[in-house]
Amino acid sequence: MPLPLSHIALAIIIGIVPLIGLPELPSGRFLVGVAVVAWLLIGCRAVGCRFTALVLAAFTWGCFCAAQLLTQATQLAQPRLVAQAQIVSLYHADHPRSGAVIKLTHVGGKRLFPPVYAAVTWAALPQQWCAGQQWKMILKLRPQHSRLNQGGFDSQRWAMANHQPLVGRVIKAKAIDARCGLRQRLIDSGSVQFRNLRWPSILMALAFGESKTMPEEVRLVLQQTGTAHLMAISGLHISLAALFGWLLARGAQIFLPMGWISPGLPLAVSWLTAAGYVWLSGANFPAIRALLALSLWLVLRIRGVRCSPWQVWLWCVGLILVTDPLAILSSSLWLSCLAVAALIFWFQWAPLPARFQSGLAWSWLRWLHLQVGMTLLLLPLQWGLFHGANPWSLPANLWAVPLVSFLTTPLILAAVCLFFWPAASRLLWSLADGTLSVVFSPLPALRHGWIELTDAGILVSVCGWLAVLLWRFGWWHTYRLNMVAIALLLVAQRERADMPRWRLDMLDVGHGLAIAVERNGKALLYDTGAGWRGGDIGKAEIVPYLKWRGLMPESIILSHSHQDHIGGLATLKRVYPGIPVASSYRRYDHRPCVRGQRWRWQDLQFDVLWPPAQVKKAGNDDSCVVKIDDGRFSVLLTGDIEGPAERSLVSTARTQLRADILQVPHHGSKTSSSRALLTAVRPGAALASAARFSPWRLPAPAVMARYRRQGIPWYDTAHSGQLSVRFYRDKWEVKGYREQIMRRWYHQWFGVPTDNG
Repeated sequence: MPLPLSHIALAIIIGIVPLIGLPELPSGRFLVGVAVVAWLLIGCRAVGCRFTALVLAAFTWGCFCAAQLLTQATQLAQPRLVAQAQIVSLYHADHPRSGAVIKLTHVGGKRLFPPVYAAVTWAALPQQWCAGQQWKMILKLRPQHSRLNQGGFDSQRWAMANHQPLVGRVIKAKAIDARCGLRQRLIDSGSVQFRNLRWPSILMALAFGESKTMPEEVRLVLQQTGTAHLMAISGLHISLAALFGWLLARGAQIFLPMGWISPGLPLAVSWLTAAGYVWLSGANFPAIRALLALSLWLVLRIRGVRCSPWQVWLWCVGLILVTDPLAILSSSLWLSCLAVAALIFWFQWAPLPARFQSGLAWSWLRWLHLQVGMTLLLLPLQWGLFHGANPWSLPANLWAVPLVSFLTTPLILAAVCLFFWPAASRLLWSLADGTLSVVFSPLPALRHGWIELTDAGILVSVCGWLAVLLWRFGWWHTYRLNMVAIALLLVAQRERADMPRWRLDMLDVGHGLAIAVERNGKALLYDTGAGWRGGDIGKAEIVPYLKWRGLMPESIILSHSHQDHIGGLATLKRVYPGIPVASSYRRYDHRPCVRGQRWRWQDLQFDVLWPPAQVKKAGNDDSCVVKIDDGRFSVLLTGDIEGPAERSLVSTARTQLRADILQVPHHGSKTSSSRALLTAVRPGAALASAARFSPWRLPAPAVMARYRRQGIPWYDTAHSGQLSVRFYRDKWEVKGYREQIMRRWYHQWFGVPTDNG
């Protein structure tokens, strides 16, 4: 008996979902065995056997696609790769070099299938550098390797979901076809017409899917008012484009003979319009997934298939995952799927009374009902993606959604379609820009309701779904005391037996250093990582970590004045005004951090062992060395001290150097970690802050070998991501975020051998 389509879709989803959490991909031999079992089961007449066979087949297919991408990344990660590539899109990141996303189509003269995407920079940028061109390139590529911290952005997962596992630079290139693509020419034409308007970055994002030029302040306003989904081409915009095409076709049918009029023509035109918009947006993966779902829905309409909304939802998700199993890692897919599921759930479980479901007079109530449901039920995703929520997102969306949907987007689509008529196109761009001014007028004030949610915020975020269930089943009325008890248990902050007394976290900041000491919901920071043009580690990693953990930093210690240790200070001082700073170099707003100072913070004892005095500009050997002691266990923070400072420390403070945890000096450089220091400290574990692709090739293999010879366990952020040391009453333990807390196949070390070269 054949399986129903819903069972097939469900089997595909069940088979591919494990890709989210697999610690490592199964071997090829294992997958062959799974495929054989699936083949044997498919011949069984029982529905359960066939369903299981499809689940196993989907699992095999998903693992095969993931393994193929990792294999390609490993093979293409070379210091000198000759390839033919097409430029997909340009970007001007906060980097001294301009860059592009390229699609590798041929390697070594052989076609590459499927093609692989890479983000590359080019120091010697040619004058003609645009999307659509074909180049023969000599590339230096390496795999995408994410900094991995709690609350931070997981770029490795994003890279796998978007089939862009490589980054690198162009060494040399020669144009094969220097003609810019039609899409690039449309972008250039549009940008000339609206570049002097007020909202050019928003117009660029809505018309062409290019959001890289959007100012950070605008991005934050959209994020913190819950309206960011309106300014990136998504399923909503693809559907609006389809509606735009359908209305045009229906209007044109007025002028056709009766015999030529059929319901299929408007649907076909709507699909072509949506497909054109997807192409215009750069055919990014979220837009392609939206087009797939729209295509399935149109086929069902044309064929007259009667089905429930949940069936359509299930079939769409199954279709998307079978065509691209790695989409399961995409946050945008989860956002789209949950948004649609929330709509179906809301209208089925919390519908308006029948008398309000029709008629123009009650349209405002139906709109309010829709937005209330979306606001409540999308809280889990708001928490997961942005780590916060805003009660004012409801009025923000009530205001912005209809304006963007029914004014801004149609005007933009018309402006693009009339690119050949500059005067009309320019007028439409101007009108669209005016609607955006109206859209944004209340948003800056509404953003102030933004509330940061910590890692326990999931309890708050699911309240919308729970509230609907409680109301629908009437539990709030029948089991009042039980509901109150459950609510108290959910929100109660109880001290668990397995909670550490305090903890120290060495954040994964690449080449640099940032350490957070945490106790009683407060934090003290030692160094703030690196900074670069347009960004810094404070903004990218430290602040998200602190907010995710729900910590309030009370003090900052800067070991010395090198950029890879103080780069995030400006951001931290802006986010946490008035936070005191201590350092080993002289500044009017810094307290001194010099030998002999002692203080207590949250019942932890801090002793400064080095340097003897503040200096004007603190180098490596002027690093502020701090010992932290809880009365039983201790930590030694050493900054970037090198041989001379280590020798002085051993001679002047040898008895104070003994510690359970040692922060490896100077990222594991050959000039540090002398035998004398290691003998004096005798640590139970050594923690090194290092980048995987360090240009200085740190930590040095000889230094790592020295620690091993002395029996000191070695941990570094290049391999483990964030390193967390948890101190209990009678023990301590070290946990690596990459291999223990977030052990996933896409977080593993892949692409090149396990070194820092």
